[in-house]
Amino acid sequence: MMTESVSSDLSKAVNTLSIYVEKGVLPRHAEEKQEPLFRSKSDASKLKSLKKLSYHDGKFVAVDCSTKTLRRANNWGIYFLRATYALVEGRTVDWGFNERIQTLLGPAYVRRNLLRNLRFEAESELALGQIRKLDSDDYVLLDGASYFGEKTGFHISLFEECKKKTLNLLTLSKQSPSLHDECGRDFQATIQTIAQQPIWLYHPVAKARPAEHLYGDISIIKLCSESSWAFRCDIMEYLTSHDIVDVISPLTALAEDPRCLGYPVPLWLAHDFSATSNAKLLHYYEQVEKLLKQSGLYDRLIKEELACSFADELHGIRYPFEREWIEYG
Repeated sequence: MMTESVSSDLSKAVNTLSIYVEKGVLPRHAEEKQEPLFRSKSDASKLKSLKKLSYHDGKFVAVDCSTKTLRRANNWGIYFLRATYALVEGRTVDWGFNERIQTLLGPAYVRRNLLRNLRFEAESELALGQIRKLDSDDYVLLDGASYFGEKTGFHISLFEECKKKTLNLLTLSKQSPSLHDECGRDFQATIQTIAQQPIWLYHPVAKARPAEHLYGDISIIKLCSESSWAFRCDIMEYLTSHDIVDVISPLTALAEDPRCLGYPVPLWLAHDFSATSNAKLLHYYEQVEKLLKQSGLYDRLIKEELACSFADELHGIRYPFEREWIEYG
């Protein structure tokens, strides 16, 4: 069933593309924003053993947002965003989601930046709506690095609300390519090589830099002894006056589900719930096509789609949302 917001988004898509067909798109020179590189010398003294917990009496809320391409050309794209939350307390899971369709103009690298900002916005708003269910010392887990503000990351208001409510706000990254050791190698792999403990925390890789929008100390954590994976975990600056081991150890109670490979269950659930079936994506794909035909824009725009989709055809990809990545060069 189509929500009112998605129906409105589809109407906006037609209006946006109508203006594009009539007037074209102005050149945009936005630079591709990259996360700063961190180069650090490994130091075994920064490794600390975590306490293995089988249960933690508290609530954990995690958010994530997926993006799928519905239709695209060289100068525009229509995207489906699904932001989800998972609230875990013991063995009880509550979850929900928001779905939107966004139409963006500009070359692929501009659209990538805009989509990243839209994901930050969607995740921040969803998390803000859930923290009212939490008590002091409960956990808020975000997917990514601890960048806040000025369209470079999560909403500063989310950070401020979590601080005011004394919540344990952490960000965890599925990968951390910006972290390098002194030789320029992958820092996370270097720490795994020198770590002797079965589960551990390496803190800090780098200290928080709020003036540069980095609101947390960067650390590396390994939460499950039987998993091969460790993760970047940014610990908000206001938590670093606490015993960091005590802050991180409760995550070990949520990292042994074999589906999660050592990743905290709430974040895994939020990621899993954010997946959208191809049947639903195909439905929206066809709805867009129907509206474009009704508006008289389809003949022009289908030619623009074909102008950038030949590589997909060669690889047997019929619909843009079947691609692994949102955009690639």
